[in-house]
Amino acid sequence: MLKKKGYRHKKSQEFFLKEEHMSGHKVTIFKPYPFQVGQKIRVEGSAREGDWEVIGINGQKFTLRCPVSGKEFTWNMFCYSVEEKDNFPWPMEK
Repeated sequence: MLKKKGYRHKKSQEFFLKEEHMSGHKVTIFKPYPFQVGQKIRVEGSAREGDWEVIGINGQKFTLRCPVSGKEFTWNMFCYSVEEKDNFPWPMEK
C-alpha cells in the first residue's frame, strides 16, 4: 500500500510528492518551468489546453497569446517540469 503526501520546500519552492515504500522513498519533484519570452508552447491535459506564445513574464505570473485568435491571458504559473528519483533523501534537510 502506498501513502502519498506532499510539501513545498521553503528555500527552493519545489513541490515534493512522497510515495512511501517498504524499501525506501520514491520522490517526485515538481519545479516551476523556466519560460522565456517568445517561447512557443503546447499545453495538454488542462483547461488551458492548446498552442500559446509566451509574451510576458512577471514574477509568478506569465502572459500567453493564442496564435489563432490573438487573445492574451495573464495567469499564475501553472506548468512544471517533473523528475522522479529513487532512493532520494526525504524529507530534505533545511
